[in-house]
Amino acid sequence: MTATLIDPGVEAARLEALRRYDVLDTPPEGAFDRVVALAARAFGAPIASVTFVEEDRVWVKAHTGLAKVHEDLGRDPGLCASAILESGPYVVADTLAHPQACDHPLVRGEPGVRFYAAAPIVTADGHCLGTVNVMDVEPREVAEAGLHTLTDLAALVAGQLETRLSARAAVTLERRLRQQAEAERGRLELLTSTLRKVLLPPSPPKVPGLDISTHYHVASADQVGGDFFDVFRLDEEHWAFFLGDVCGKGADAAVVTALARHTLRAAAVYAVDPKAVLANLNMVLMDEFLGADPCYCTVLYGVLTPSDEGVHVSVAGGGHPPALVVRAGGDVEALRTDGGMLVGLLQEARFAVAETTLRPGDGMLLYTDGLTEARTPAGHMYGEDRLRNLAATLAGQPAQAVVTRLEETLSAFGPGLTDDTAILSMTVPPIVKRHSR
Repeated sequence: MTATLIDPGVEAARLEALRRYDVLDTPPEGAFDRVVALAARAFGAPIASVTFVEEDRVWVKAHTGLAKVHEDLGRDPGLCASAILESGPYVVADTLAHPQACDHPLVRGEPGVRFYAAAPIVTADGHCLGTVNVMDVEPREVAEAGLHTLTDLAALVAGQLETRLSARAAVTLERRLRQQAEAERGRLELLTSTLRKVLLPPSPPKVPGLDISTHYHVASADQVGGDFFDVFRLDEEHWAFFLGDVCGKGADAAVVTALARHTLRAAAVYAVDPKAVLANLNMVLMDEFLGADPCYCTVLYGVLTPSDEGVHVSVAGGGHPPALVVRAGGDVEALRTDGGMLVGLLQEARFAVAETTLRPGDGMLLYTDGLTEARTPAGHMYGEDRLRNLAATLAGQPAQAVVTRLEETLSAFGPGLTDDTAILSMTVPPIVKRHSR
């Protein structure tokens, strides 16, 4: 396969597109690391990478099997710089027999690459920004199915770039709208409407074998808050959910809320492990607010797997109050994720996972601390113990009945309810026994 010369105008447009995605010289991100791991595993190759080609260098965004010295390479022909000139996969079965690849630093020096295959990372408007690559230190051939896999992985990288771009655009738009609202209070209603659509889903979806209901109370006068939640499909067998609480209230917290919700949805597409999803959110928050005042949040993120026996739940916690599992018989269990740290506060944050199964009649309650930290008219904090006692009386009730009862409790606090409050209730309907006549 022979590369063609690149048109200067096409190259200028390609470089402009690359800069638009703002990916160069950014910290590691879980989505790209997983693509590299999948590529290496699919090919049984010791080396794999995701690279982006600039005017005079090849920058390695993610890799496995390459030494740190190779994370920033010159734009030498033969490998990545040649691969971006192709409309499809680019393969060099034996680099020493290739007129350009044989002189590449990765071939002449460490690690001594003898086999190279790449698929271009192509944007929706047709610009090739870089490549997903696999390499070996021995010559080899590659089957057509393997090239299809490499092409699919490159498409995943392109999709992740679009997701990052959309999330950053949403944050930029929200910040601009907030500034306008502060200058012109008469336009606050427009900001409120826009942010609420971004922050909250319109209604929970229909999950097989599960009854879901939600409630959201905003304490801020701006009518936008820092609590967030969502439930959405991952694939035919799995659903995801999350509920979280951003430090602070009002428009400032809402900006972080929007970024967190978009990031969690995007990360869930690429990660099976709930801890990896929270780790991705942690990296995004650290990167977005680098050098600014810390913007962190607490989050519970989990995966639901419905089956004939009930619904299996795997949930990762990042500093958030534990979900309450209310068994059909009235027992209440705290689904603790001990050790889970706040999200967005530390670069190397750790997260913990807990699992359980909800069987017919069981329910699970997620909430933000606006509920437990509310104060009664007498000035006493409501607290987790009272919430657990109330939850026990609601065993076996539909999700909407649970939420309605909690709404009644919230309304009784009056001015004692000073924080945003989000509630997500999920129950497995009990089995109805039919009596024969």
